[in-house]
Amino acid sequence: MKLKYNSVEELVKASLSSNKKISEIVLEEQAEDMELAPEAVYATMEKSFDVMKQSVLNGMDETLRSPSGLSGGAAAKLKKAVDEGRNHYGHLLGNAISMALAVTEYNSCMGQIVAAPTAGACGVIPAALISVMDEYDLPKHDIIMSLFTASAIGMVIAKCASIAGAEGGCQAEVGSASAMAAAALSELFGGTPQMVSDSCAIALKNTLGLVCDPVAGLVEVPCIKRNAMGVANAFTASELALAGITSVIPADEVILAMKQVGQQMSSSLRETAEGGLAATPTGCRLCKKIFG
Repeated sequence: MKLKYNSVEELVKASLSSNKKISEIVLEEQAEDMELAPEAVYATMEKSFDVMKQSVLNGMDETLRSPSGLSGGAAAKLKKAVDEGRNHYGHLLGNAISMALAVTEYNSCMGQIVAAPTAGACGVIPAALISVMDEYDLPKHDIIMSLFTASAIGMVIAKCASIAGAEGGCQAEVGSASAMAAAALSELFGGTPQMVSDSCAIALKNTLGLVCDPVAGLVEVPCIKRNAMGVANAFTASELALAGITSVIPADEVILAMKQVGQQMSSSLRETAEGGLAATPTGCRLCKKIFG
């Protein structure tokens, strides 16, 4: 069937009817739509993944500092704690959080990243997939294929709701990234198409209502640490779904709810830096310090 990315349910049905993974049908459909060989489309995704990996490495530089001075060095600090066994919640989670920080800090320093789905949420998917790849020695091919599943979920969200903070708040950015990562993880670890759908729904539900309130209008505070939260949320959602725990509210209804919540948000909470943390005394002081 020709995918239109109108719903997550469509992806699940297409996967079940073809007896193929969501990633496989998405790759085939994208190749046909772009009139390219599947190998060429795969190669493009592989290049994106390689950029993700490099952004993780570059973001671990302990001397890294953004022009504003608001961020830099946090990823290296956490990675050091993990390497020395000083973190408290496991090697995988510690590494994943440090990677999410690394990519977003590197973005704040104008480094090359993959905006998946946006620059403000660029750390979640790389952190989730690269950390599990390292932890479990998973094949690079499987990781790249899981990105097609993530991208399909992102396309549905973008079409049916929004992935823009200016339109839907941070739920549309970090929330969407978290849902995409959770879906990819669930397929990666052998989950059924329905588990992929449930993990998407759970991750998005967990971030419903999250506002976009960047201090000084910069994609740093609180965006960077929200990416760290996003990868932990993706792990949680995938873990639940893979254990057979379903989402009471179907993924497509959660996406619609997110759209409606975004529409009801005050404009001060949608990337304008006029509300939330941006409007706190410290947020205002920092804005004045940076811009005068």
